[in-house]
Order: sequence, then structure tokens, then C-alpha cells
Amino acid sequence: MQLKIMPKKKHFSAGRVPLILFLCQMISALDVPLDSKLLGDLVQPPTITQQSPKDYIIDPRENIVIQCEAKGKPPPSFSWTRNGTHFDIDKDPLVTMKPGSGTLIINIMSEGKAETYEGVYQCTARNERGAAISNNIVVRPSRSPLWTKERLEPITLHNGQSLVLPCRPPIGLPPAIIFWMDNSFQRLPQSERVSQGLNGDLYFSNVLPEDTREDYICYARFNHTQTIQQKQPISLKVISAKPGKERPPTFLTPQGTESRKEELRGNVLSLECIAEGLPTPIIYWIKEDGTLPVNRTFYQNFKKTLQITQVSEADSGNYQCIAKNTLGAVHHTISVTVKAAPYWISAPQNLVLSPGENGTLICRANGNPKPRIGWLTNGVPVEIAPDDPSRKIDGDTIIFSNVQERSSAVYQCNASNEYGYLLANAFVNVLAEPPRILTSANILYQVIANRPALLDCAFFGSPLPTIEWFKGTKGSALHEDIYVLHDNGTLEIPVAQKDSTGTYTCVARNKLGMAKNEVHLEIKDPTRIIKQPEYAVVQRGSKVSFECKVKHDDTLIPTIMWLKDNGELPNDERFSIGKDHLVVTDVSDDDGGMYTCAANTTLDSVSASAVLRVVAPTPTPAPIYDVPNPPFDLELTNQLDKGVQLTWTPGDDNNSPITKFIIEYEDAMHEAGIWHHQAEVSGTQTTAQLTLSPYVNYSFRVMAENSIGRSVPSEASEQYLTKAAEPDQNPTAVEGLGTEPDNLVITWKPLNGFESNGPGLQYKVSWRQKDGDDEWTSVVVANVSKYIVSGTPTFVPYLIKVQALNDVGFAPEPAAVMGHSGEDLPMVAPGNVRVNVVNSTLAEVHWDPVPLKSVRGHLQGYRIYYWKAQSSSKRNRRHIEKKILTFQGNKTHGMLPGLQPYSHYVLNVRVVNGKGEGPASTDRGFHTPEGVPSAPSSLKIVNPTLDSLTLEWDPPSHPNGVLTEYTLRYQPINSTHELGPLVDLKIPANKTRWTLNHLNFSTRYKFYFYAQTSVGSGSQITEEAITTVDEAGILPPDVGAGKAMASRQVDIATQGWFIGLMCAVALLILILLIVCFIRRNKGGKYPVKEKEDAHADPEIQPMKEDDGTFGEYSDAEDHKPLKKGSRTPSDRTVKKEDSDDSLVDYGEGVNGQFNEDGSFIGQYSGKKEKEPAEGNESSEAPSPVNAMNSFV
Repeated sequence: MQLKIMPKKKHFSAGRVPLILFLCQMISALDVPLDSKLLGDLVQPPTITQQSPKDYIIDPRENIVIQCEAKGKPPPSFSWTRNGTHFDIDKDPLVTMKPGSGTLIINIMSEGKAETYEGVYQCTARNERGAAISNNIVVRPSRSPLWTKERLEPITLHNGQSLVLPCRPPIGLPPAIIFWMDNSFQRLPQSERVSQGLNGDLYFSNVLPEDTREDYICYARFNHTQTIQQKQPISLKVISAKPGKERPPTFLTPQGTESRKEELRGNVLSLECIAEGLPTPIIYWIKEDGTLPVNRTFYQNFKKTLQITQVSEADSGNYQCIAKNTLGAVHHTISVTVKAAPYWISAPQNLVLSPGENGTLICRANGNPKPRIGWLTNGVPVEIAPDDPSRKIDGDTIIFSNVQERSSAVYQCNASNEYGYLLANAFVNVLAEPPRILTSANILYQVIANRPALLDCAFFGSPLPTIEWFKGTKGSALHEDIYVLHDNGTLEIPVAQKDSTGTYTCVARNKLGMAKNEVHLEIKDPTRIIKQPEYAVVQRGSKVSFECKVKHDDTLIPTIMWLKDNGELPNDERFSIGKDHLVVTDVSDDDGGMYTCAANTTLDSVSASAVLRVVAPTPTPAPIYDVPNPPFDLELTNQLDKGVQLTWTPGDDNNSPITKFIIEYEDAMHEAGIWHHQAEVSGTQTTAQLTLSPYVNYSFRVMAENSIGRSVPSEASEQYLTKAAEPDQNPTAVEGLGTEPDNLVITWKPLNGFESNGPGLQYKVSWRQKDGDDEWTSVVVANVSKYIVSGTPTFVPYLIKVQALNDVGFAPEPAAVMGHSGEDLPMVAPGNVRVNVVNSTLAEVHWDPVPLKSVRGHLQGYRIYYWKAQSSSKRNRRHIEKKILTFQGNKTHGMLPGLQPYSHYVLNVRVVNGKGEGPASTDRGFHTPEGVPSAPSSLKIVNPTLDSLTLEWDPPSHPNGVLTEYTLRYQPINSTHELGPLVDLKIPANKTRWTLNHLNFSTRYKFYFYAQTSVGSGSQITEEAITTVDEAGILPPDVGAGKAMASRQVDIATQGWFIGLMCAVALLILILLIVCFIRRNKGGKYPVKEKEDAHADPEIQPMKEDDGTFGEYSDAEDHKPLKKGSRTPSDRTVKKEDSDDSLVDYGEGVNGQFNEDGSFIGQYSGKKEKEPAEGNESSEAPSPVNAMNSFV
């Protein structure tokens, strides 16, 4: 027979003997097994096995059955109490006790009433070893009272008003289930607006005309008696004269802003909030100072009811419901307190002891409030029970010492608080029994190879016997390196092999004797289908053959069965079954489907399937070339300690010859599921001799390869476990580094399971000081990759070795590697620190090295801390963050770059090792000389006039010394971007503003500005600006008409360039008039006219846009008309398109303002971005014509 795998127990250990009896068939370890062999002479105290619930509600129409079942040896007798006094069932003819049990049957169907037998019942089961008691069973008949008659007045409401229809069902046992229906027994529809509360009332947040009806009926269903009671119908009429007035929410239930709720642990917490309002309010729930539990929170009744299942003390707190509509929101806080009836932490367990042994009964329970623990013995409070010298009570624990047979009893633990109680029976049974084997002798177990084998050894004894297994007649005890010893005595062989066959002996021992039993194990080869049926596509009317070749153990006889679509084959003579084939002749369309070959033995079964597809006759297809089919029928022979021969059968080559076979292996013991390359052989070979490693549970698979590609892997071979051997290699990456001044941490890369070569892999770690004569110190460790040696001197070289070993032996002697114990901080600071200032930003630091012994670790270098302590220019101390430079190795000097000129620095030097820094040297100060300053922080041009510009600036952010003066250089820029003569100007260092006078008006200037110290000139900053033009007759916005303000004027008429320009303009106009006159006389259009018509250039068109007349403008002094064609608009603004470089570009656009003297307001910034530093992209300087057109 094939063994079933039993649920795995803890591994058996002979040194750990619990004070219990044991049996293999998963019987509770605390019961004396009621095996037929033991019933005659073993006793057991009573145990309650079945009883009615604590709160027992009965149907008054049926007989009352109060259950009480118990077991024990000898069988227990039963008695009952009712309401705390003895219940004599012999005196009541209606009460009988069920034979062989303590169950009471009260016959009230013939006569009597259920109410007569209400009360609290308790059952006692007793034998010579003690007495067990049941819970207090409260018996109450169910009740389904009628509704009290009442006269219900019709209800009339206006549209939109709120309403509560009361239900108030009669109080029944158990409580009724409430629902609302109409006269037709149809449930009334409910929604966010209309819903039923937890108390059964029907709530309307606001009523609508469609709510009008005369049959609102509340029903109460009493499930225990299967009855339904009905309340009188309620009539409701809603007057729909006009829509109801909207209003914010208010709560219908609960009342007020706060309420309290108490619930018991483990129950469902239900919180309810129902609100009225118009529009209908929506309900939201939150928990203050917390979140609602995700998997236990549910919403009912359109989110008006919040439910939390399996409530615990952690769910206590304040819950807030929020009712909200478009007119407002209202809140209600429910304070929830979770109490708890007693619940078990550790219920007392039955205790089986042998005479003279010790034991404990522990009864631990929790609750809110904390429950009280009380003990009874045989149903009597322990305080008044007969004294037992072996018993000592300590709160929730009873301690037994040196027990005797008279100590046997049944103890009851009662844990109670105001919300309930728990009662548990636990017996103490004192027995003295020698070991007995309960499993039948000479059982033959048959197991398929490579599967687990489970050999039973059911045993009994007191004290608890120890179990050992032996193989063969003179074999040694089996250990847990290959086998698993279960607590119930069962021996498990995880992977049974052929060499597992044999006779196994189970031996049970205790101080009273010994017992043994022999069983036999046979390992069978698995049944395999080595040639499976293959997918077939055949033509209608042809023949098809499915092959199914089975390989099996010689001692097992397989049964071969063919199935079609998982059912029996059709009863048709066209289907014929041979030894290894299924043949179907004259194939029809109905024959298509899945065909399965199933091979069954008494121990295992295998199957393989293939699909048959029937098609219409077609021409013979061309041959198909594909990768090979996988090899099959893998077999292991010539099994040696470190070698095996693998044989296989090739699959179909699919019209391309096989060129080679690839062999892979899996180590099921160490790396299950991972396949590694083993070998490759020629495509003509079907056998390979493989070299194996010790202590590896090998499986092999083979893949075939042809010119098309590689096949899928074959099925895995049977497993082969090689014998263990000593390791042939040692751990790698051995290092010794200390983490503390007084330790040495030795680390290594451990061997993997494949490299261990056997069970019990360990490491021998050895060490000694390199420069001493000490002997090697060694320690053996397992399952770790490091070892810490404590108490070592600081930073001392050590020689280290790590050698692998297992249960078979040691690996070869390893080579020693050198390491060091832990470092400590250096002890000495560098001395003779000297500073050589190279220039204003660079200094060179020298120091004397510290003695190497004082480093106390690996010298990593020297570290310089330096900081700017005082500014020589401002003479005030200003502490900043210290800077650090590290110089690797044993250097004695280093450079400090990036220093601030004209500053006072302080530095110190420290030596650094792997642990950290040593003490600092004495602080050494030094000064950096002056340097050139940085550029002035800013430069801007303010208050431009006709012939002056004012410059304002901020000093350099880094003067790098004492400023001696500023240098200002400037030059004009003409309209072609050519630079004029350069003017140099020296400005005292204490100035931040300077005005340049006697400049040319309407001229762009470029400025170069920099500061100087005694060392030299700093970086320059550049800027550009333009002097303003002369303007007159322009009215400021706040001056009335006719009050033009005079401005500074230059007599343009006396300027030579102006006279020449006017002459040139007059000559051009004259030539234009002549050409126009000649073209007009010819009757054709001239090119200028065409351009004017096409573009309508405002500079050519002298007509006003509004009335076609020439523009007339008056001078501020003599009101003389200017020349026609002036391009200044009548609104006295300068348009951008009038000039490529008009003042509008530098001001506020068309909204630019003028001063009272006619000068332009602004800093020549406005729309334009800041001019480039070199001025090579500045706009063209205004021409005299454009300047003239800007005047009025």
C-alpha cells in the first residue's frame, strides 16, 4: 500500500520529555487512548465532550433536550442541579435521562408547560478518578407576544417636512426582526431619504407627495417560533401645495451633539446617525484621532449605520457622524467604550503524570474589567475541598509535586467578570504504565522511490516513553540528518531510495520497561510512460495510432486504460486496444478529441494525453523540419560513490539529425528547482558516464540539439543520493579586521550546500599573533560566516585560518592569511606646524609626522582644519564654518588653496587612521596679504538730463584689502556703434555717487567702472546710458490747457547741421513735385504714388487720419506752425513705429510722462532689457531728423 503523508510534527528529541501521554493517530496528547488493548486496565477521569449552550432558548412547542455528554474510564455517572440545588429526575415523570449519557429529555408535548422548567441547570459527570462539571445552562422558552392594540391617527404633513413612524415592537425572546411592508406584503422601498433605524422606526428626512399611502405596517418576526406579528397600519398624507422650504440638517437620532455607546469585545459595533433636512442630507463617518479599520468596517442603511466587526479594545474612542446638505452640516460625536467578557489566554490542559513526577495547571484569562480566577476540584471550591499535600495553588496556577495515585482529580477553572464567565475542566491523571507499542507487528510498507516513507510506531506509557528507530538487526539508532523522527513515534524518510528497503525496529523505553516492534519497507520503481501518445492530425477515413509504452516495477502489475475526453471509449469495433497502442480505423469527425492513456498500480498512477484532429483529405504535405523531440526513458546504472552511468532513448529528430546531447543536473537537497550544466556528448551516444560530487541528491535531464535548435528538456531521471565525504575545499575571502580596539573580527565566504560534501558542515577558526610565539587558538562554529575574538591588544597583526569540516572529516589544511585587531584613535598630534603664505589666496603648511606606534591603526593621512577667524579690513571677529583638507598617506606638507585675501586664518593638523582622528595640533594663525578687489556690486545711472548723468554704485562685495580709489572710464557711442574718445576719471574711495556734467545731449555713453587697492585694479563693471533731448511746450498730465511749462531750449535754427538738413529736405520735396507734375500730365501713375497707395506710409501721407487736413501744431512760445508732414501725433505721444530709436523705447511706451521742464521721466529702461556690457548690440543713436520730430 502507498503511505499517506501525515501532518508534520516537531522533531522528536529524547532529552525533552513533556509530562503527557502520546499516541500516533493524531489523538490529543492529553487523553488516555481508548484503544481496545488498553481499555481493560487503564483509568481516566471524566471529560465533558458535549453540552448545551450557556443561554439556551427553547421552543415551547417541542420537548426540552438539555445535552450533557462525557467520556472516561470507567464510564462516568451523571447528576444535575437546578437553580443551585440537586435536581431529582426520578421524582418528575416528565424528565428522563438518555441511557449512557447525562442528556436530559423533558417531555412537555404530552403535558406540562415549558415555563415550569425555566432555570439554571448544571451537569456533573463523575467516576472514581474525579468529577467534571458543565457550564451553567440557563434554560428559557422563546416568547413571541402580540402587539398591544392601539388606535393610530392619520398623519398629515406638508411637502418637505420630516417624519418618524414608530414601530415599538413587543419584547420577545429572542428579540424580533423588524421590517416594514404594505398590505400586499411588499417591502416598502428605502433610500437615503427614507430608511429604517436600528430600533425599527421608519425615518423620513423629508416627505414627498408620493409618500402618501394608508398602509405603512411594521412587522416583527420571531424566528425561534417562526411567527410574525403585525402592527396596525399607519396612514400618511402629504400635502403638495408648494415645494417645502429648504433647511440645513438636524439629527433625528441620536439626539443632541454627544452620546455614548458600550460594546463587548468580539461583537459587531453598530453606530447609527439619521438626519432630516431639505435637500436630503448625506452621512459621513470619521474616527477622531484615528482611522477606521480597513477590513472590518462596513456601512449599512445608506451609510447611516457604521458597523465594525470583531470589535476590540483598540476600537474604543470618539466616532463622529456628519450630516451635510447644500445649506450646511451638523455633527454628532459618539463615545465608544469596548468592554470584554473573559476570554482565554491559556486554558488549563489535561495533565497525565506518573507517580513521583511534577506538573502544573495554568489558567490565564483576560477581559475588561480583569476577570477573577477561581479553582474547583471535582466541582467543589478548592477552599473547602479535601486537602492534597501534592497541590499548591498560586493565583492562576496549580503546582503539583511528587504526585501519587490519590492526586488524580478533575479541576475546574472559573474566570468571571460582570460581563460573563469561562469554565474549563482539566484532569490530573496519575498512572504508572510500562511502554506499549500499539502498531501491529510486521506491517509491510510499500513506497514508490523518491517519495516520502512514513513508518508508524503508535505507543503508550507513563512516564512518557522515549522512541528510537533502528534499521536491520544490528544497526545503530537512526538520527535526524537523513530521517525525521516525529513526536508521535512515526519515522519519516523524506526521499526514499532503493537502499532504504529493509526491516526497521521501533523501541519505546521508560523507567518501567521497554517495548519494540518491527515493520518492513519495500521501495518500488515508479510507473512511467516512456512513450507518450502524440498530437495527431489525420484525414477523414484514414487510420490513426496512439502509442503508450509503460515502464513499471517488476513486482507491480499495471492496469492500462484508454479514455476519450475523460470518459470511456466509444463502444465501436473501429477502436482496438493493443499492448502499447490504441488504433482507430476509418476515422470520422466525431472521433476528434483528447485521448488519454492511464496506467494504474496499487501504489501510483500516471497518465498522458494527446489530441486528435480530423481534417478533410489534402495533398501530402512537405516534410516539416523542427527541433528534436526531447529524450525519454532516462535510467541510472553503475551507481558508484562519485559516479553514475546515465542512459536515455532519443526522441524524434524531426528530419534534422541530432548533433549532440546536453546533460543537466538538479540538486534536490541543496538547490531544488535549479538546473546546472553537467556534460555534453555526441548526438550518436545514448549513454554517458558522469562524475558526481559527494552528498548530493542528483536528478538528471537531457536535451537534444540539431541544426534547427535545442529540444525542450526531458523528464527528470530518478534521484540518486551520493555518499557523504569530507570537504575538498575551504572557505574563501578570509579576512581579519577589528571593529573595536580590543577585538578581531574574522570573516569568510561560507561553502554552499553543494560544496559541503556531507552533513554537519562546520568551520574550524584558528588565530594567533603574527609576531609572537603563541600557539594557535581554535574554535569550531556552524551556520555563521564570522567569528569575533575579544580581548585582543590594539592593532596587532594576526595570522588567521578557517578550515571546513563535516561529520566525515576535515578539508585540507588552509593557508594562513594576515589580519589586524581593531584600531583605536591616534594618541599624538602632529608637531612643529609651520605656515608659508605663498600669495593672497594660497598657503603651504608643513608639520612633523607622528610616530607610527602612536597611530594605533592604518595611517590614512593627515587632516588640516582651517577657518577664517578675523577680517583685517573690518577688524571684527566673524566665525564661519571650518574647512577641511585631507592629505593621503604619510605626507608632511600640503597646500591650502582658495583663501580669502587680506584675512586672518587659524589652522590645526590631525593624524587620521581607520578609527578616526587623533588630537589636534596647537592652533596656528597666519595672515593673507591684500589682493585686487572684486567688481563693484552694482552700477546704475539715475537722473539723466540734457548734459549730465548721475552714477550710483555699491562697493565691491570682496574688497580684498583697503580701497584706495575708484576709476571711471567712459566714452560716447555714435549711431554706427563707433566708440569715441575715452575719458578717465579718478573718484575717492569713500564715494558711492558721482555726477558727470557738460555731456552732449541725446548721446549714448558707455561706462567702465572698477575699484583699486594698493595691489592693483579689480574687475570692472560696465553700463550704458543716454542723455535726454531738449523738449518744450509739452504739457504735463496735471497742467491745464494753455499753461505750457518752459524748458531749457537750444536754438536749433542756429545749428549748421539743422540748416543743411532743411535744405536737403526742401530740395527733395521740389524734385518730388516736379516728377509728380510730369507724370500727372502724362496721365499715368508714378512709382512713388504706387508705393504710397500700396503702403499708406504715415511718414509720406501728410493728411490727418480723421479729416484729411494737414496737421497743425503750435510752438510753446510763438505758436508758429511747423512744417507740414511732422510725424508727431495730435495726442502728443511718440509712436514706436515713427523712429527706430525714439525715446519711447527707453521710457514707459505711449504712456510716458514729461516733467514740468519738458524732460522725459524715467531711467531709459522701460521696455528695453539692460544693454549688453560692451554695447555692440545697442540700438542706433537718434538722427537729428528724428530728434526734430520729437519737438513741438
